[in-house]
Amino acid sequence: MSDEQIRTQVKAIVLDLAPSPDGLHGTETALVQDLGFHSLALMELAFALEDEFDLDPIDEKTARSITTLHAVQEHVLHRIREQAAES
Repeated sequence: MSDEQIRTQVKAIVLDLAPSPDGLHGTETALVQDLGFHSLALMELAFALEDEFDLDPIDEKTARSITTLHAVQEHVLHRIREQAAES
């Protein structure tokens, strides 16, 4: 799967789970302020991404630093590459 396909799939998952998907205005869209994510919705998003891309669970410190759609996309890409390198 290409990086662009992964970014597109991540975006689709984020928007599917977003409480306010109409808040999307580009990759710098904020998860909390623009898309209405709250703590439970953010946990659901993390679980959905872990399941979809077969990722290890995210640590709390990293999770707190991911605040935009772009950051989510880059995190997933990084984790996929990291896990592929370990294989």
